[in-house]
Amino acid sequence: MSTAMNFSSKSFKPRAPDKGSFPLDHFGECKDFKDKFMRCLKDNSYDNSLCRVQSKDYLECRMEHQLMAKEPLQRLGYKDLIDPPSPSSESDKNT
Repeated sequence: MSTAMNFSSKSFKPRAPDKGSFPLDHFGECKDFKDKFMRCLKDNSYDNSLCRVQSKDYLECRMEHQLMAKEPLQRLGYKDLIDPPSPSSESDKNT
């Protein structure tokens, strides 16, 4: 009886990340936003929950400059940081 293990029966098939790849910011278009975010992390002992505004701004910059796919901020976990519609804009819709 052979006890040799056959590892070829299961082959590993790599797959792309769910959100795709993130191109590097070669031209530094979002460098200021990244620097603010990194400074906030450092100043807050790397507690990212205290730097959510800066991270949101950084991601918005990346989306505006096509450095990542556009996503609604709600899907990225920033629903609480989005400005609610003003009462005047709601009344404009009703007229």
